[in-house]
Amino acid sequence: MIPESFGIEDMYSMTKKIKLRKLIFLALFISTASFGNVKLPKLVSDGMVLQRNAKVNIWGWASGGEKISVHFIDNTYHATADKDGNWNIILSDLKAGGPYDMQIEADNSITLKDILVGDVWVCSGQSNMGLTLGSVRDLYENEIDHLNNPFIRQFFTFPWPDFNGRQNDYRFGKWERVDSENVRSITAVGYFFAKYLYDKYKVPVGLIHVSMGGSSTEAWISEESIKSFPVYYEELQKFQEPGYPDTIRKQDNERIDRWKDLLWKNDAGYKDPQGSWSETDLNTSDWDTAHVPGYWANTTKLGPVNGVVWYRRKFNVPPAMA
Repeated sequence: MIPESFGIEDMYSMTKKIKLRKLIFLALFISTASFGNVKLPKLVSDGMVLQRNAKVNIWGWASGGEKISVHFIDNTYHATADKDGNWNIILSDLKAGGPYDMQIEADNSITLKDILVGDVWVCSGQSNMGLTLGSVRDLYENEIDHLNNPFIRQFFTFPWPDFNGRQNDYRFGKWERVDSENVRSITAVGYFFAKYLYDKYKVPVGLIHVSMGGSSTEAWISEESIKSFPVYYEELQKFQEPGYPDTIRKQDNERIDRWKDLLWKNDAGYKDPQGSWSETDLNTSDWDTAHVPGYWANTTKLGPVNGVVWYRRKFNVPPAMA
């Protein structure tokens, strides 16, 4: 929880300490079959933002021994794919600006368009970071409806777990402009942070949005680091056993299904002989009144009980919202 006195200048000062000084594209070059033509990871694609004033890794795959040339901002870089088809080049001393094109030449040719150079930030965490602009439209309707800043971009992906090794690419993900058409995937916290930075410095901003609501801190720690916590490291070893994650998922789904079945059987709102409590013409004259927001233990006659409580409220919808 951030205190009310914590301002955006404080956030910028704090975040600057952990700023992504180098845009390190996370990839473990694992052995693969021959690719034939040069291929790129999803992170290296149209519309990407590269970190300024840093060493930036551009990588991909090709046939073993294949020669690759990368042309970017008046410079040409060369690489040769290793026996497993992996190649990479390092861009350095990039200055803020764009948009630029990047030409990659091998046995085939790939042109990446609309590339910016600026500051790149990783936006990760739980549901607070995952909350999108689409979910807060009612609070910022005017701003979101007129949202169109081509110099703020987001790469959105999802942290798919794999307990048997790192993957060489994301399952999905793409760079998107921050505009009114993409509000459903853009992190709200990340956007307002990026907007503040861009308005102040006029430097392009890239957001790598990878969050998972309800995830634990342990899930974001590397295997090497989590060895310092024997309980969690032991749990990780279980998940690396073949079939164990699937067993856990199955048990969770069965538990959830049992809970739902029990709910339908025992919920008085469905068993009432006078009809379901969801009926529109239900007589609720003998129902208690609850004050919301608030706890039913404090605002109703129910007291401190656990269970399912039904609420009903009538309200008028104006013609403009009908």
